[in-house]
Amino acid sequence: MTIQVENGPSAAGPVVETYDLVIRRAHIFDGRRARSGLHDVGLRGGEIAAVSEGPLTGRREVDAGEGWLMPGLIDTHVHFYDFTVVTDPASLQAFVENEVPGRLDLFLQHGVTTIKSVGDPTTEILDTRAKISAGVLRGPRLLTTGNGITGRDGHPAATIFGGNPWFRARATGEVDSPQQMRDLVQHLADRKVDAIKLLSEGACWCPGSPKYIWQNPVFPAAVELIRLPTRIMRAGIEAAHERGLRVTVHTTQQDAAREALECGADGLEHGVTVEPITDHSLIDLMLERGATYTPTLWIHDKVHPETRPNTKLVADAGVTMTLGSDTFSGRGLFGANTLEEAELMVAAGMTPTQVLVAATRNAAEKCVRPDLGVLAPGKRADLILLTDDPTRDIGALRKLSMTVLGGEIVVDKR
Repeated sequence: MTIQVENGPSAAGPVVETYDLVIRRAHIFDGRRARSGLHDVGLRGGEIAAVSEGPLTGRREVDAGEGWLMPGLIDTHVHFYDFTVVTDPASLQAFVENEVPGRLDLFLQHGVTTIKSVGDPTTEILDTRAKISAGVLRGPRLLTTGNGITGRDGHPAATIFGGNPWFRARATGEVDSPQQMRDLVQHLADRKVDAIKLLSEGACWCPGSPKYIWQNPVFPAAVELIRLPTRIMRAGIEAAHERGLRVTVHTTQQDAAREALECGADGLEHGVTVEPITDHSLIDLMLERGATYTPTLWIHDKVHPETRPNTKLVADAGVTMTLGSDTFSGRGLFGANTLEEAELMVAAGMTPTQVLVAATRNAAEKCVRPDLGVLAPGKRADLILLTDDPTRDIGALRKLSMTVLGGEIVVDKR
């Protein structure tokens, strides 16, 4: 069966459609499920043009050898610029020239074809996005919120970036009134960001403390924080929605997650990590609002033991799960961290297929990119070829044969 109808027969005989590239004899995971049998996939003009059980003809043909073809992975939560080394204009320039190309390539080498930056210096990350789009830099599709928005002296401004005021001023927007929030959201929208990220609270609440204290083993100082007031959060979400932008909110506690959803948030970053989810009406609210849940186990798994059972609870309830590693430049390895996130989601109790959906179709929907995350005619030809079946063993994501971006083979390990 051919998914897309080919040119029909004429008086001179049947017309054979020729594609730019045909990937032959592949098992397929299409972003929703594994399809039965082997298929040929024809690509043209950067898009998937046909998916067929019969043979297709291409100007270039690749034999998949009965490997597994699927949409490229989408990591919806990364921090690309390294705040530990970028501290002034000179170090920024050195990072851009010496580090950016290689770090972008790491994603492609691990099968990650789209990344979403959720808290990098706005000007610099938009410049990187523009260079990738123009072909000056080779890398995954880059989506970005620009800087995250937090309360005055909130996270990560006063916490992670507390010792780097130069970076702090560029990677976070600190507001203390609804009008300041609206103005900053409008400014980011004018600069054509892809979404808005708000931060409700810090990343590491310490149970038993009479105050909300942020503390992380990597950073010696404990910082007292105040949660972003709901009137300010609501103003930001409303302003973003007026400009057609989705809003995702950093939370770690149940009550903060509820506040974010009640204010109109479209998704939760981290969700609930510091305590077990006991309020099942919170899950009902996620389902009612169609909110996404990105557990970021890679960053939280060793620190917060409740993150895994909460992830399984939310996934089992049918909440839309998305993959995001919370990768920080300088820790671990870009791309490899994304694969580890997928493995941790399985370790938390999700099935490999649930995780693959979270890393493809669901992630694309979160990013409002219906052209991505699904292997079907008319979608962008961002694909990866694996030697083994990832629907049976998520570790197969590490067995990459080929990465295709926009119809072009950019990584070939065959």
